[in-house]
Amino acid sequence: MTTSKQIKIAVIGGGAAGFFSAISAAHHDSNAEVSIYEATNKLLAKVLISGGGRCNVTNNTPEISELVKNYPRGHKELRGAFTRFAVLDTIAWFKSNGVELKTEPDKRMFPITNESSTIANCLINKAKDLGIKVILKQKVSQIKLAANQQFQLHFNGAEEESAVAIFDQVILTTGGTKSSLELARSLGHTITALVPSLFSFEINDSRLAELAGVSFTDIQLELIAPNGNKFKQQGPVLITHWGLSGPATIKLSALAAKDLFASGYIATLKINFLPKENWESVLGLLTLHKEHHPKAIASGDSFLNIPKRYWAKILLQIETKEKQIWSEFSKKQLQLIASEITQATYAVAGKGKFKDEFVTCGGVSLKEVDFTTMQSKIVPGLFFSGEVLDIDGITGGFNFQSAWTTGWIAGSR
Repeated sequence: MTTSKQIKIAVIGGGAAGFFSAISAAHHDSNAEVSIYEATNKLLAKVLISGGGRCNVTNNTPEISELVKNYPRGHKELRGAFTRFAVLDTIAWFKSNGVELKTEPDKRMFPITNESSTIANCLINKAKDLGIKVILKQKVSQIKLAANQQFQLHFNGAEEESAVAIFDQVILTTGGTKSSLELARSLGHTITALVPSLFSFEINDSRLAELAGVSFTDIQLELIAPNGNKFKQQGPVLITHWGLSGPATIKLSALAAKDLFASGYIATLKINFLPKENWESVLGLLTLHKEHHPKAIASGDSFLNIPKRYWAKILLQIETKEKQIWSEFSKKQLQLIASEITQATYAVAGKGKFKDEFVTCGGVSLKEVDFTTMQSKIVPGLFFSGEVLDIDGITGGFNFQSAWTTGWIAGSR
């Protein structure tokens, strides 16, 4: 993007994608006049609260073939985009701007300061250094196509700017809100319905009662939607007051987001608490343990690496007597235990009671965007980045990575 004529670029949205789009645009064309318009009085709100206030910047998954697997929607389009700007580019960019990132055991990456303000300040300071104007409390209420392929932006609550401004290019980075997506719709774009993603499951089952806080480090979940579609995820799970949460549950919700929305969040969840084992192998382990420890009291003998409180629930579920020893277990009881460990079935009754979803799926149809430039195929000069697109990733830094990637490309066209 090199030209002698100064062009005016409006970036609508002051989040991660908005700042990175603006920074990229100013970086690639020092002659451009770049302005960020944020409807609220807060910049980079999600950056500041993500990762428990530490900001999960990205995920240390540099292989593109593996990286794209973490996007239930948008993986095909992002494959090419990641060849232009991906994880290693993100790490290098922040390092070149004074921010070192660290990798945690689960591959999530955070600033070494463990402070999300480190990332926010980096972006704000870089924008300032590049001469990018940042205007708060100015909501773009309408975008009209003006003469000479320019854009006429109308504002609500304009204070420092006139209520109408003309720009040569617009980068829409407004996130997944209905009102902001109306801007794209008004310019002829198709909007895929917005539905929640990344949430916990409401499960009403006596096996989980009074177990809030019990966690499992690695179990396998399989969710079966009423339409027959199946989704799998493996990893840590946490029992809550209302059902199940934890990384594996949240990731599973992203994979099945649209199916769950369509079913009213009714589904069947099957759990294998020992993913490396199956029903037959666990039955064999139980039978062998019974032979070797016939006098041991089963309730205090959770030898299968299952939390003791949940193990007690399993024994209660199969109706063992108090302080039953292993020699008293029938073959049928051992089979039932094996089923509860490897094939436990729960009824999902809804989303978690708290509004814990951090992203939505849905947004501007990906078919209408050129991912080599992030430019609209319908309106020349209109670009998109971030959550405004029908792209969403699972937890672990993947949503920020798609924001950095699409933002960088949108600004470097």
